[in-house]
Amino acid sequence: MKTLFTRGPSLLSRLVLALACSFLLIFVDHRLQAMQPVRMFLNSLVTPVQYLAILPEQILSNFSESVKSQEQLADENKALKKQMLELRGQLQQLQFISNENKRLRALLGSEQRQPSRRMVAEVVAVASEPFSQQLVINKGTLSGVYEGQPVIDSKGVVGQIQDVGSNTARVLLISDQSHGIALRAERNDIRVLAQGTGEIGKLQLMFVPHSSELAEGDLLMTSGLGGVYPEGYPVARITRINRDESLPFAEVSADSISALDRVRTVLLLWPQSAEQAPIFEDEK
Repeated sequence: MKTLFTRGPSLLSRLVLALACSFLLIFVDHRLQAMQPVRMFLNSLVTPVQYLAILPEQILSNFSESVKSQEQLADENKALKKQMLELRGQLQQLQFISNENKRLRALLGSEQRQPSRRMVAEVVAVASEPFSQQLVINKGTLSGVYEGQPVIDSKGVVGQIQDVGSNTARVLLISDQSHGIALRAERNDIRVLAQGTGEIGKLQLMFVPHSSELAEGDLLMTSGLGGVYPEGYPVARITRINRDESLPFAEVSADSISALDRVRTVLLLWPQSAEQAPIFEDEK
């Protein structure tokens, strides 16, 4: 006697088949980057949802800005004028130092350093979790953004681009557990490797010998090694050093210079070695 419904594969067979397909896709994506167009399409697909999610916050922010009193605006204008004068003075000194550096490099026959190309972007979404610390910005491939691109803010390094869509991109923060960055100490040029801890704004220096001359309070800057971040940008400051001789290496903790939990606007960098170039609105 035939049953009305034929029995399909068992649940165990389905599980094994699903796992096999998953591992196959992971391997193909890792080796051949075959899923990159799919990720780019999905990032572009969820862009309207991300903009709708932040729309109430933007409306409230614009409303609060519009109801500021005249006295508050006057005080803010006065503070901005003072800051502008200070920055102009620093800019003049920076220009003098830059010209002097160019003359010295010309005398020594060294290669001239060209400034990085830059573009401002805004944060439209935040994903800060124990296993994933990322930001979503409102620039993508239509603006020339590429994977691995360095991202900074007004204080220091924020992270690098991980995934790119047409109008948005995901920024992997420097405190993410999967992120590593080559640094050097500003005080004595000691080179170190820093890795994210999974806690927002916290970094850990790897393989630091007990005899290292690093000290608490040392400023760590990008070393330029690795080809991702240009040299000379501030990243973190050492907060704790544990030189326990029972451990193979010293335990060194550092806090990021940038307030990664309060980033609203970032700056995208295009180093001279980058194959891509920024595409601004008036060029499209």
